[in-house]
Amino acid sequence: MAKTANEQDEFVRLLEESYNYKFSVADVVKGIVIKQENEGFLVDIGAKTEAFLPNREITNNQVNDRDYSEYIAINDVKEFYILKEEDEDDENGRIVLSLKKLSCAKAWQELQNAKYNNETIIAKVVLIVRGGVIVEVSDLRGFVPASQLRTGAPFDGLIGTEIEVKVLEADAKRNKLILSQRQAVAEQREQVVDEIISQLEVGQVVKGKVVRIADFGGFIDINGVDGLLPISEISWQRIKHPSDVISLGEELEVKILKIDMDMKRISLSLKRMGENPWESIENQFQEGQIIKGTVNKVTSFGAFINIYPGVEALLPLAEMVPENANPFNIYNVGDEVEVLIKKFTPQEHRIALSVKDIVKE
Repeated sequence: MAKTANEQDEFVRLLEESYNYKFSVADVVKGIVIKQENEGFLVDIGAKTEAFLPNREITNNQVNDRDYSEYIAINDVKEFYILKEEDEDDENGRIVLSLKKLSCAKAWQELQNAKYNNETIIAKVVLIVRGGVIVEVSDLRGFVPASQLRTGAPFDGLIGTEIEVKVLEADAKRNKLILSQRQAVAEQREQVVDEIISQLEVGQVVKGKVVRIADFGGFIDINGVDGLLPISEISWQRIKHPSDVISLGEELEVKILKIDMDMKRISLSLKRMGENPWESIENQFQEGQIIKGTVNKVTSFGAFINIYPGVEALLPLAEMVPENANPFNIYNVGDEVEVLIKKFTPQEHRIALSVKDIVKE
C-alpha cells in the first residue's frame, strides 16, 4: 500500500532526526540487525550509515564456525553498547557496537543511579593496593581510598569480605569508579545508634571488632556503633601506640566505662577486663624494699621501671647514679636494674624509686 503524503512527511522527519542525533561512546542504543558479514553484523541504529557489530564483541564465549545464531540473528531488535563513535580503520567510518559490553554498560547505569539516589550498595574487596582497596561491583572494579575506608587503612583481613559502600563517582567513559565505605557506615550508624545505645549500660562487657586505629586509641564496632577504646584503657602497662596491643579486624571483649547519650558516644576499656595490678601489689611491696625491675622507657627527667606486670614506677633523674648525668647514657630500654622503693602509694598509682639510696647504704 502506498504511503500517504502525511506518512511520508513523518518518515522524513524521523529520518532527519536520527541523522542529527549525536552518538557517543558508552551510549546504549536500540537497533535492528540487517546483515551478516564475515567479520560481524551490520545494525541499523538510525545513524547516517549502518553501525558495525564485530564478531569479537558478540560474546565472551567460544563460538565454532562463526555460528552466532544462539546470540544474534537477522531482524533481531536489540540494545547495543557504542564501543567507538567512528572506526578509523573502517573505510565507511561506521560506529562500532558491542553486545558483550552491554551488561557492563547497564552496571554503570545502575551505579550512576545509585549515586543519584544516594543508595548503599554491596562491594567485595578483592585486592589491596597503595592508597586503598580494589572492589568488585556487578562485574566492574572500583576503588575505595584508604580515607574512605571505615578502618582508615587497608589490612589483609579485608580481602574477600563484602562491605557496604556509597558511590562517590561513576564515570563509564573514563572507567572510573570511586566508592566510600565511611559514608555508608555513617548513614547506617545514624539509623541504629539510638536503639543500640539504649540497650547498653556502664560496666557491661560486650564483644566488638577493631575497625580503626589512631594514635589516641582504637574504635571498636559494637553491634554497628563505634565505641572509643582510649590508649590509656588498652593496657595497665605503658604502650607507645595502640597497634602494639590491638590490630585491625581483631575481635575483643571490652568493658563499657561511659555512655554519653547526648553525644552518642561510648567509652570502652580493655585493661579493666583483667585484674587491676595496682590492687594486686598493695601487700607485695613496701617502702625501703630493694627489688629488681626492667627499664621500660627513658626520658630526660628519669626512667620508668617495670616492677610488676602492668605496673611502672618512676626512677627520677635526681635518684640515679651518677647524679645529674644524662639518663640516656645510663640506661637503655630492656636493662634490668636494682632499685629501692622510696615512696609507695599504689592507691594513687604512684611508686618512686631510687638507686642513689642503695649506694649510700
